[in-house]
Amino acid sequence: MLTQTFLAVFLAALPLAAEPAAYEFKPQQKRWWAIQPVAKAAPPTLDAAGAKWARNEIDRFVYEKLKAKGIKPSAPASREVYLRRAFLDLTGLPPTPAEAQAFLGDAKPGAEERLVDRLLASPRYGERWGRHWLDVVRYSDSDGFKQDDTRENMWRYRDWVIQSYNEDKPFNRFVREQIAADELYPGDVKALSGLGYLRLFEDEFNQANVHLRRQEMLNDITDTTAYAFLGVTLACARCHDHKFDPLLHRDYYRMQSFFANLKIVDNAPVLPSKELAEYNAAMEKYRAAAKPVLDKIEALLAEPRAKYRKQQVERFPEEVQVIMLREPEKRSAFDWHIYHKALTQVEASDSDIAAKMNAAGKATYKTLLSELEQFKALMPPSLPVAQVMRDQAMDAPPTYILKAGAYASPLDEVMPGFLSILDQKPVTVQPIPALQSSGRRTALANWLADAGNPLSTRVIVNRMWQGHFGNGIVGSPNDFGVMGERPVNRELLDWLASTFTSTDGWSMKKMHRRILLSATYRQASNFREDAAAIDPDNKLQWRYPRRRLEAEAIRDSMLAVSGLLDTKMGGPGVFPAVPKGTEIQEGRHWRKSIGDEDEYRASVYIFARRLVRYPMLQSFDAPLAIDSCGRRQETITTDQALELMNGDAAAGFARALAKRVANDSGQTPEGIVERAFRLTLSRAPSAAELKRGREFLAKQAGLAGGGAAALEDFSLSLLSSNEFLYID
Repeated sequence: MLTQTFLAVFLAALPLAAEPAAYEFKPQQKRWWAIQPVAKAAPPTLDAAGAKWARNEIDRFVYEKLKAKGIKPSAPASREVYLRRAFLDLTGLPPTPAEAQAFLGDAKPGAEERLVDRLLASPRYGERWGRHWLDVVRYSDSDGFKQDDTRENMWRYRDWVIQSYNEDKPFNRFVREQIAADELYPGDVKALSGLGYLRLFEDEFNQANVHLRRQEMLNDITDTTAYAFLGVTLACARCHDHKFDPLLHRDYYRMQSFFANLKIVDNAPVLPSKELAEYNAAMEKYRAAAKPVLDKIEALLAEPRAKYRKQQVERFPEEVQVIMLREPEKRSAFDWHIYHKALTQVEASDSDIAAKMNAAGKATYKTLLSELEQFKALMPPSLPVAQVMRDQAMDAPPTYILKAGAYASPLDEVMPGFLSILDQKPVTVQPIPALQSSGRRTALANWLADAGNPLSTRVIVNRMWQGHFGNGIVGSPNDFGVMGERPVNRELLDWLASTFTSTDGWSMKKMHRRILLSATYRQASNFREDAAAIDPDNKLQWRYPRRRLEAEAIRDSMLAVSGLLDTKMGGPGVFPAVPKGTEIQEGRHWRKSIGDEDEYRASVYIFARRLVRYPMLQSFDAPLAIDSCGRRQETITTDQALELMNGDAAAGFARALAKRVANDSGQTPEGIVERAFRLTLSRAPSAAELKRGREFLAKQAGLAGGGAAALEDFSLSLLSSNEFLYID
């Protein structure tokens, strides 16, 4: 086994190896359905019953599969059900009584089309559907691992995702900006935040073994890119050829080579060039005026800073110390990557260095800081920055196939390349001297966003179908491989993929519109024994699948109907109040926002800490952002019931809802019950519900200590009802 000390020298001395010989795939492997070209089949010709039922091409594919199994589609849902379904599906919020009245009173042709168009134009659409994508890319505002440090500006990526959805950014552009915005769109500062995708990996920033830290970063990015954009479990080929799919051991490192040149850039300016130039000029003016004091501070801190750096360097393994102390001109491309990953552990702020000085030094530093105050007016506002990844330089370090995935056991060198089953040739890349960038990510981005890519195009339309129906046409959205689920309607999947890239111009909103206006989507959710006997899992879509809302939509719906929802968009993650005892976990603080201005923001803006999630979201299956989450679990657990019955958040929403219901004076008990139903469930209560509601309020008033308390309990029961928590 090579020692780590010898490893750096060994890697630097390795000759450039030729690409391994072409691999001969077996005929069966070449028949893997997911890599076949996307073929736009003509929609089936239907019989009279099918033609009468179908509303668009989607229905023709669905009906053909149902007919082949002897299943009839379900009757259409009522307009009331369709209204609430569309609202919750596209925005994560129920309709207001006024919105419900407007739609139900619209008797003109095209009412559904107008409703869907209004919902797609709502800012809430981007918050709702952007959250789906954030699951896939394991978005978080913190590092993970034990320290779980905060990433102060990671939120800019989250806002970029939401804005991209709201703008209906073409999906191929959406992909390219996340992989190579700096290379493909160098003048577009809005696009730059998309590179935050590459920065979302877990990271133990104080890891002394910098070689391992770098390899774990590359593994994380490679794995997630394969899951998110290609729907393949390429991570299984990290140590050996994939056991089931035609994915080779070398494919893993060919893909990883696209990212081998990346370095962390946590201070990427997101200002237009003119404003950035003005900022730099203002900073120069400040530094020039404050130079005498700044020089004194630098002189004061020079010795303790050098001592601190020496101590920090000595904690690294010997091979890292050698790189840190090596003359810059003698460092290889690989050396520079190790150097920069270690440098953040060696550097410290002025205040941190001053804190390590003796009392006299601290006093002098404090005096000098007070002298700087006279120049404060010259200091420009803080520079807005994004946390992204960029190339270290034009020359990328070599990438090797690793024996058993161990960074200390390199085998053959590989060049950037796609999956061998699709293309075995190395990829030609064009370096970008103006950006000091290798150009590797441009090649990858263009391949992922190519209409001819059979994996990426199928994967995204399958994710959209899943978002509307709970399950995709392929039930394993991150695994289109042999061990994943086969498509239940391959012809429909391919028709959607080809239509998405050609007819719809990669527009996600157009695809949403097609799905929501289909007869398939309009079906009632009622259970039918005859159909269930043939297709018990409803894979063929003989009814609309009733399903529980996601955690964020549950909380946001409660906020909306109680009148508390703050629709402010964007900005740093917020910290709503949490139950006592959960403020601190694993050494990390849940920092309560000051005042109530952030208490009622939409859930997508809640600070996403990997080790400490907002309790209500955690109870209802929000993912932990450790790995790509292609499909959330839908559990039924005791803590969910307790969260609704006894949770401070739910109780607060119920109190606010009760006040809103009772806002109009002089209401009868029947009027109160009806108003509560219309606010929460978007409908009037039945006669039986009206009677039970009136009786509950009367009885509970005696038990709970008055009518106001009884109404709060009644409101909580509605917020906790299945009808409120589920999309029907």
